Amino acid sequence: MTRGVLFMTVLLAMAAPVIGSAASKPDVPATPAEFKAGETKFKAHCQVCHGERGMGTQQGPPFVHKIYEPNHHGDAAFQRAAALGVRAHHWQFGNMPKISSVTPADVDEIIKYVRWLQRQAGIY
Repeated sequence: MTRGVLFMTVLLAMAAPVIGSAASKPDVPATPAEFKAGETKFKAHCQVCHGERGMGTQQGPPFVHKIYEPNHHGDAAFQRAAALGVRAHHWQFGNMPKISSVTPADVDEIIKYVRWLQRQAGIY
């Protein structure tokens, strides 16, 4: 085996777990038209901390989690969080600042999108 072939074999072997893990993610359906506005606003204002499709990041918690289901964090909690900010209480990410760039109508659209994501995940 030549050095080039050996190098490519090792490289592919190292990449296989990464490729496999990406392929094993559960399929999430495309966002329905009725939630597209919320998805767009979520991406613009929330995704940097709460992650793609609400799955969380190192900066913020996942919204696709039972803690954020409607009986624990109702829609009004999302409105208050955007308008006033939130003192850290469930997670160790620090306090959330208010998001001045969103209106209550924007947050309503974001909530619809987040609730759809939660239903897709079987949270409620």
